[in-house]
Amino acid sequence: MPRYYTRVCNFYYGNHSKRLVNQKKSIPLNRINEISFDQIEIITRNSKKKISINQLKHLPKLVRKKINFDLKKIKSKKKNFANLNFKKIPNILGVLNLTPDSFSDGGKFNSKKKGVNHAINLLNNGANLIDVGGESTRPGSKMIKEDLEWQRINKILKSLLKKKVPISLDTRKSKIMSKGINLGVKLINDVSGLDFDSETLNVLKKYKVPFVIQHSQGTPENMQKNPKYKNELLDIYDFFENKIKLLRSKGIKHNKIILDPGIGFGKNLKHNMSLIRNISIFHSLGFPILVGNSRKRFIKELSGKNDSKFRNGGTIASSIYLMMQGVQILRIHDVNETIQGIKIFKNIINN
Repeated sequence: MPRYYTRVCNFYYGNHSKRLVNQKKSIPLNRINEISFDQIEIITRNSKKKISINQLKHLPKLVRKKINFDLKKIKSKKKNFANLNFKKIPNILGVLNLTPDSFSDGGKFNSKKKGVNHAINLLNNGANLIDVGGESTRPGSKMIKEDLEWQRINKILKSLLKKKVPISLDTRKSKIMSKGINLGVKLINDVSGLDFDSETLNVLKKYKVPFVIQHSQGTPENMQKNPKYKNELLDIYDFFENKIKLLRSKGIKHNKIILDPGIGFGKNLKHNMSLIRNISIFHSLGFPILVGNSRKRFIKELSGKNDSKFRNGGTIASSIYLMMQGVQILRIHDVNETIQGIKIFKNIINN
């Protein structure tokens, strides 16, 4: 029997969604009536088939059992954690890079005063968390030593936490994680999928802190050198499923876990667009989804001569699409502009 995957699709949003849910014509995502769906795509390694939710009863028994198992997770209510509110999406993870060489803002906020002010501005503009990082993981970047990474973030991290700014810590290194957790960070965001440091799982188990599993093929130094997949969507789905099984076997039992497919981390344009277009497949894993779409290379590749320095147009357009697919968290550089776009879209669609 082939392996079946469930992707919910044909989403409705806003007041129209609420009406359809009340009429029992669509199913709310995570019990949020504001976003609902009335179709599913049944996917195998060799086939795809879309059906409406009222056709489920006509499926073969074993297939129907698998789809209903997935739908239970898709419909389940998400519990809030780490200053994230899953009743109101999207949540925004504001980016604070304290590196000299990040791909779009390297060196811009390195001083304590500039870094702290920028983080507070991001928060005031509507970010739920500030994602602080001291090591660039852009394509081609090389690993830096732990001492240098900590030196870059230490003072600003302490200052922000003293001001009660909710922090996500963007690091691959377990000792940096431990130091950050002891200072009070609310979330660990490891771009390596928890694979870079062999002690990471022990740290996460010890502190029971919420964390992100991000998919990445290769390392930042080599990840964009001809990345390949049999099927990027299903390969990454299987990666998450296997990683969650591993976490459970290591004694990490809580559900404060976020899944990030890793746009631009070992993916070409085709891979990235397949993941964005079909992002709703990951809802059937039962955990909140995070996407880092902000300022990414796919915007340049699609917009051609209309590329711009900060790529706000492409970031906002993709953010609205991802929100309409039920993505719970967006990692964003230009928080004010993105939230402005989302607010306008929501107002237009609801009136």
